[in-house]
Amino acid sequence: MSGYNMYEQPRESLIDSTVSGGTPRGSDYLAPPIGLQPDRSLTSTPGDSSPFLPPQNKETYGNDSEDPFPARPLYKRPWFWVVIFGAVAVVVLAVVLPVYFVAVKPNQHNSTSGSAASSSGSGNSGSTTGNSTSGNGNGSGKPQSVITTGGDGSTVTKDDGTTFTYQNSFGGYWVYDPADPFNNGARPNSWTPALNETWTWGKDHMWGVNLGGLFVLEPFIVPSLYEQNVGAVDEWTLSQLLGDKLQQTLEDHYNTFFTEEDMAQIAGAGLNWVRLPIPFWAINKWDNVGVDTTGATVVEPFLARTCWNYILRVLGWARKYGIRVNLDLHTMPGSQNGYNHSGKSGSINWLKGVMGLANAQRSLDYIRIITEFISQPEYRDVVQMFGMVNEPFLHQIGEDQVQSFYLHAYEMVRGITGTGAGNGPMISLHDGFTGPAAWAGFLSGSDRVAIDTHPYFAFNGQPNRQPVNVTADGDSTGGFGGQWPLQACNSWGATMNNSRSAFGVTLAGEFSNGMNDCGLFIDGITSTGAAGGTNYGAGCDYWEDWQSWSDATKEGLMNYALASMDALGDWFFWTWKIGNSTTTNTVRAPLWSYQLGLEQGWMPKDPRTALGKCESLGANMAAFDGEYQAWMTGGAGAGTIAASATQSLQWPPASLTDIPAASMASIPQYTPTGTISTLPPPSFSASATVSVGNGWFDASDTTPVVTPIAGCAYPDAWDANDAQIPVSGCVPASR
Repeated sequence: MSGYNMYEQPRESLIDSTVSGGTPRGSDYLAPPIGLQPDRSLTSTPGDSSPFLPPQNKETYGNDSEDPFPARPLYKRPWFWVVIFGAVAVVVLAVVLPVYFVAVKPNQHNSTSGSAASSSGSGNSGSTTGNSTSGNGNGSGKPQSVITTGGDGSTVTKDDGTTFTYQNSFGGYWVYDPADPFNNGARPNSWTPALNETWTWGKDHMWGVNLGGLFVLEPFIVPSLYEQNVGAVDEWTLSQLLGDKLQQTLEDHYNTFFTEEDMAQIAGAGLNWVRLPIPFWAINKWDNVGVDTTGATVVEPFLARTCWNYILRVLGWARKYGIRVNLDLHTMPGSQNGYNHSGKSGSINWLKGVMGLANAQRSLDYIRIITEFISQPEYRDVVQMFGMVNEPFLHQIGEDQVQSFYLHAYEMVRGITGTGAGNGPMISLHDGFTGPAAWAGFLSGSDRVAIDTHPYFAFNGQPNRQPVNVTADGDSTGGFGGQWPLQACNSWGATMNNSRSAFGVTLAGEFSNGMNDCGLFIDGITSTGAAGGTNYGAGCDYWEDWQSWSDATKEGLMNYALASMDALGDWFFWTWKIGNSTTTNTVRAPLWSYQLGLEQGWMPKDPRTALGKCESLGANMAAFDGEYQAWMTGGAGAGTIAASATQSLQWPPASLTDIPAASMASIPQYTPTGTISTLPPPSFSASATVSVGNGWFDASDTTPVVTPIAGCAYPDAWDANDAQIPVSGCVPASR
């Protein structure tokens, strides 16, 4: 399979009793046969701190016994004044540098928020200069705030009073001002702009990790929750099984799985972004989404809204350590792909089938509510990218349908934010498992739209047990890695760079060290609680037993990781950490844990070491000079899409899969008469008197959200592929 250009299938291969694996289409991706239904049992995969001091050279100057003129007064010796001036310089630097980096330098750069008069503390509004406790620089005469900051070796005091030592050898420094909690002066490392400085797409490298399993509970990332609740295969069934224990269990998880120290470690690892998957039930869930085949009312069992406060806490930690956030809406009502990480495994009911349009209408409201929140000046310098839909299964939903939704959602978002750099986040669109080449020219002229692809070898229908503890193909130095490093370079490098020219900003929102699907629950869970999937089994013990891996294996995995990073250019590893299994008290999917790889020596301590890896292996990466066309990054021409490019993408779509055009006027819909469920801002201590926003950026956006039509006999919104279209009463009267 060496050199095979493979773009990801869905994280779990879709299979039924007669079909195994996917069918190749050209060289860019593997796709399951059209009409193949996902198997329900086989689904996937919040101080007391030291000030920042610059590094100082500690030297011991010569003693008097070595001085050739011992009787000469010290102040008459030339070296004496050199020492004095040097000492003064060190003191000046120690005092000035923190002020420069935190207060002065940010105001010499363009704010990514695009507003110099924000009262929130974003951009160059004055919050980072400590002008007032309100952070708005309005000269109100309020006492100046004290900025707390620290670099490598500084002590961080957490909310609970415990402390840890910040370790960052890359020149990064954290910033936290209790009087101005929206201070954006932190920086993760020397090569990344501070949050209130301009990120330059194509020049600045997006090197990040996903925070998978934190707010969307995938079995292989948090296996203990599923091992302790046998029969749960996704968050839907886990929520049902937990019952009255749901809130306590999940809040315990939110409080322990990812901590402030994790965010500090991410910065200390030379990374600068996190991709944060969140569920739609962070906003709300519905207690009646139709009736099932027995006539029982279907209730979404998820823990609604509770995780939002924890999401805000993570965003606060990201701000503190200078980490930018790609906020990813990972779940859709009805499921956009049938996998457990959509909330419920089984059938696809988003933009497909009888309830497809209604579920899509509902999802648009969630996208809108999130956009309104993150576009506020308090958050736009932190959340600089928004992934609207994670992994819609385009091959089953349909290309026109997905593209129509993307266009409609894009227009809605930019109607809220306005166009041009600084006005709301970069919008990320997943490629639907087709590879980015298929999206060349899509929405040409749009304002800040990125294409997100998730390249994996693990789900290509092959065992992929080839070793890494052998010499890497093309590596004349005798380095290890086998076929995998060069295969990553050849499969992904040119495709990514070509897409940067043909489409615009292109990123790998997910990739991993998992060249195979070995690991507990990688391929999901059967109803009996066992690991399921096509390849998991023979030969996998070795890939789980990381405690026994040789130095050669670790070097091979390191080379594979470096090659993948170099080929992808802008990337997010899936995922930061994997929780321990209760049966072994160890990580049983080690190829997917960045944190474990750092600790054990198969992930790079410095991601810059990946640069040039593919070239050293002789791979042809194609060329991208780092210069995007102006409109691609919010410059001249942004927001002007040619009518001819979108004339076929009507909303709602003319038809849906399994719904002919003639029946579209009859399928169930929701009506826009509901009350908007806005997202609340965080609360702070009494010392903070800043504006926290009200959760709604665009005051003119007052359209009600959708809600069920009274009297409509809706089928189960999560399982309606075989349902009959209701005879009447399910279409808004205004239509």
